[in-house]
Amino acid sequence: MVAGLPHPPQVGLRPPCHRVDPRARRWWAAQAWLTVSGPLLLTAVTLLVLSVLFFPGALPWLGPLVTVVLILPALGYALAMPRVRYRVHAWEVGHSAVYAASGWFWQKRRIAPLSRVQTVDTRRGPLQQRYGLATVTVTTASTAGDVTIAGVSDEVARQLAEHIGNAAARTLPGGAA
Repeated sequence: MVAGLPHPPQVGLRPPCHRVDPRARRWWAAQAWLTVSGPLLLTAVTLLVLSVLFFPGALPWLGPLVTVVLILPALGYALAMPRVRYRVHAWEVGHSAVYAASGWFWQKRRIAPLSRVQTVDTRRGPLQQRYGLATVTVTTASTAGDVTIAGVSDEVARQLAEHIGNAAARTLPGGAA
């Protein structure tokens, strides 16, 4: 603190008020099994089977090593990530800004003024379609990146995209404010 300057007010940033759809946990779990945990467990089983078939003497040290390096992290990731991510992911659209919190290990919060919104996109990958979910991406004039709201229902995504687009249009000069 610089001498002679008043103390700045202590302002806290509260979490956004809307949670993502509860089905997002199943979507994230499916992603985990397909991209990380499944391949790790497949690698572990392959190593153990090859050890039994061709190097049975390696099994006493390879079994515990594979368990610690591959099996436990795979199970831990698949079980913990969706729960933690669900607690963190949230969103809110106010009168002047869109606010999203995301991540699970590296958590981030993004607030973008509606006056800076350039486009609003809705994306639904194959797994999201299976669970009835979508991702809304708000692109702004900022170089810091987009505001992404992942794991909302199809209907909420449609309403969000429409609302943010209309709100952004009202904030533009010459808009219907």
